[in-house]
Amino acid sequence: MPVYELVEGKLTAANQTFFQAEGLKERQDIQRMLREQIGILGDDLMVLAEEYGGWVDSYRRIDLLCLDADANLVVVELKRDDAAHMELQALRYAAMVARMTFAEAVDAHADFRRRNGMDDDGAEAALLDFLRWTEPQEEAFAQSVRVILASADFGKELTTAVLWLRDQGIDITCIRLGPCKLSDGRLLLDVQQIIPLPEAATFQTQIGLKRRAERKDQGERHSLRQLFWTGLLALPAATRYAGKAVPTGGWIASKTEFEGVELNLVIRKTDCQAELYIDCGRGAEDRNIALFEHLQKNRDQINIGFGGKLLWQPLEGRRACRIATLCDGGWKSPEQQWGKAQQDMLDSAHRLLAAAHPYLQTWNG
Repeated sequence: MPVYELVEGKLTAANQTFFQAEGLKERQDIQRMLREQIGILGDDLMVLAEEYGGWVDSYRRIDLLCLDADANLVVVELKRDDAAHMELQALRYAAMVARMTFAEAVDAHADFRRRNGMDDDGAEAALLDFLRWTEPQEEAFAQSVRVILASADFGKELTTAVLWLRDQGIDITCIRLGPCKLSDGRLLLDVQQIIPLPEAATFQTQIGLKRRAERKDQGERHSLRQLFWTGLLALPAATRYAGKAVPTGGWIASKTEFEGVELNLVIRKTDCQAELYIDCGRGAEDRNIALFEHLQKNRDQINIGFGGKLLWQPLEGRRACRIATLCDGGWKSPEQQWGKAQQDMLDSAHRLLAAAHPYLQTWNG
């Protein structure tokens, strides 16, 4: 579908172009830009390593090796133009990293940080902070490997293979990167997830999860959590989270109008929580705690506005801070109790943001 520019009430179609025609190289340009803004491919991703090749008997390299919020490894394979056979290549890579340990991931990320001018001593802390773990959890790390294929074009043979792989339970996604050129020479990048289609993903996920949740040999935790989130995202009160991919992890985030402040929902086995999560990014620890303390000065008024006592957590030793409230019911609770837990969590999130909003507005840090 064409991309249009709206100027002075008129629509002007942007012309489709090609990365090669625009002098953009696969590794030096496209891969670099995605590495620096990995959120383009998914809002729950962290770049673990680039051109990863941590094996003895092979010269192959993974374009981008990432981590998702559920501690799964994500193999990202890029092609500038022709995507032929990239799914086979990515599957080989997925198999090769499937046994990666948390310690090996820390080593890989330390090397990545060193190559990009960062302190490699902070690798483990960066992983723990992203995963929201207080300590390494080897048994929970890399329980699965996802695959993301990103290319300007996907042929019929490849898409047929990907659809079949998904039917077999392989978590593989195709994202089309379509360069377009405006009349004044400016370049646009049309990023579209084509498999699975976002519009059908929730329905497909729900059907598949109901089947998998009935099989004892499947990962109960991931299936039940994803089914819980699917139900929550379908509620009218969840419009703030509309368009989000259904997570398998324990949390889902929504940005607020305030930089560095997210309104998150978190589920555990038997309870759940809504939270204001304060994280202004790398190197902003002082700003995070300053904003937290600004809100804490108005703690009584915020508690009253919320209608109950909140949990004020500076999260010492970590980059972020949070203000949270607990609700009864989690993914391990009987399914007939999920509706109340979902509604309570959404209601708590709404009241929490409303109570803190006036004091976030007065923050001038």
